Amino acid sequence: MAKGLETTEIIITLADLPIGSRLLVKSKKDWRSAVISKIIDETVTLTVSSPTGFSYRLRRNLQTEIHFDGEIPILENDSKEWRENFVKYDVRW
Repeated sequence: MAKGLETTEIIITLADLPIGSRLLVKSKKDWRSAVISKIIDETVTLTVSSPTGFSYRLRRNLQTEIHFDGEIPILENDSKEWRENFVKYDVRW
């Protein structure tokens, strides 16, 4: 390896993901699955699934960074705890 070469980290943002992409989002109590449903101007609308069967929307800036746990995109930086605190959805579906 040549002297002076540095490795660069590629930063992925919400702008890099297409509509329909799934990712994990941290709510107040737990982690939930979300889908990018709309991109308008500098805002991304996420549709988040609730364990009660309903869904709600979150809006985030296009430049919000995405972190990965393997191949799973995560909106928040604290990705280490999501497996223990992932919401349980209706298992019939």
